[in-house]
Parts: sequence; structure tokens; C-alpha cells
Amino acid sequence: MTRQLIHNPSLWIERLARFGYISKGVVYSIVGLLAAQAAFGSGGRTTDTEGALQEIVNQPFGEFLLALVAIGLIGYVIFRFTQAIKDPENKGTDAKGLAQRVGYAINGLIYAGLALSAVQIILGSDSGGNSNSKQDWTARLLSQPFGQWLVGAAGAFVIGLGFYEFYQAFSSKFQRKLNLNALDDSERKLVMGISRFGLVARGIVFCITGWFLIQAATQSDASQVGGLGEVLQTLAQQPYGPWLLGIVALGLVAYGVYMVIQARYRQVVTR
Repeated sequence: MTRQLIHNPSLWIERLARFGYISKGVVYSIVGLLAAQAAFGSGGRTTDTEGALQEIVNQPFGEFLLALVAIGLIGYVIFRFTQAIKDPENKGTDAKGLAQRVGYAINGLIYAGLALSAVQIILGSDSGGNSNSKQDWTARLLSQPFGQWLVGAAGAFVIGLGFYEFYQAFSSKFQRKLNLNALDDSERKLVMGISRFGLVARGIVFCITGWFLIQAATQSDASQVGGLGEVLQTLAQQPYGPWLLGIVALGLVAYGVYMVIQARYRQVVTR
């Protein structure tokens, strides 16, 4: 097996990709479980993906577990950059193909930041806080010429990503990359239901995050920007907040399970 991996780099990239999906699933599941506990009054808290990393390191053998998650996230980053640069899925160089490949690269950069946070936590250094980083970058953009327009456009783009998640969920487009032939009808329906629920929850998170950015743009106030933790906190503060928070929290758990489904059944193309 080791010799096969050495002589076939695409095979180890595939293994890293699957490991990466599992790590991503673990992180989102922890965020969702903590938020669900908060919603149902059994402890827990609203936090973001970096908070989930802190939760992992606080467990028995936490540093070892977090190191595994960090390795998985790095594997996911390598996979995304491979998709962006090598184009194994043949997206091409037309406008649509380039947009998808740039999207892969941006996704890789986002999870590279999360992997770096995991490494910093293991080494005992403070990563600086995810939400503050978002606010710092937003403040820099706002200070530029046409800064409000740039931040507003970023918000509209993030909302667009949210609606794309809805489209994937209700069109079952995500199923095209899953090889579910080994499952019977009831198992396939269960997988589809969990995946749809997870995609819808993530779409809601994207839409609210985009709205934060638009608010920051219209008010020229970077403090309006928030990430996943702020989205969950905002939901909790609405009328029927515990219900809203609980539904989205369980959806994030479902999204974590969907990532594990991807790790198991996704057709990973690396060459």
C-alpha cells in the first residue's frame, strides 16, 4: 500500500480528501451539537468553527484528536488546490470553469486558515479570534475607495452562495458526485434527507452572514460583520429563538454528517 501511494500521488490526494471531509464534518457537527444544547437548555453555547477546535482540545487526548483534525483539514486544502490548479474535473478555462476553480481555491484558503488555527491551538498560541479577523478585513475594505460597494458586493456574493446551497438541496444536484449504488432505497432516502437538511442549514448561515456584510456596507461599520457564531447568536435572539436556533443547529449536525457521507461515497477525481 505504501509503495502504491508513493507511485500514485493521486491516490494519496484522494485519501487526504476523504480524511479532510471527515475532519470538516467533525468540526461542523461539534458547532451544531453545542448550539443545539444551548437551544434546548442543556448547556452548550453558540460558537464558530474555531470554537469547535477549542472544544476538541479540551477533551481527553484533546491535542492528539485536534492534530488528527488539523491533518484532515490540511488534506482537504490540498484537495481543493489540486482541483483549482490541476483541474482534474475538467472545468476548463471558460468563464464558468474559471469561476468554479477560483471558488475551489478560495474554499482551500478558508480551510487553510482553520487548519492554521488548529495548529496554533495545539502549540498553545492564540489564533486571534475568527470574528475579529473578519471585522479587521472588513474595516480595511471600507477604508478603500468604493469600500462600501466592495463590502456590499461581498455580502451579495455570500447570499448568492446561500441560495446555491438551497438550489443544490432541492435539485438534488449534490447526488451526482455520490456513488450510492451500494445502498438500498430506504438508506438512499435517509442519506438524501440528511444531506438536504444540512445544505439548507448552511444556506441559511450563508444568507445571514451575507446580510451582516450588507449591513456593514450600508452603515460603514465593520462591527456589523459576524461569522458562524454570530449567526447562531442572532437566531437565538429572535422571536421563537430557541426553536430557530435548534433547527439550524441540528441542520449543522446534519451538514457534518453530510461531510462524512462525502468522505465515504463521493467520487473523488484527482487526475
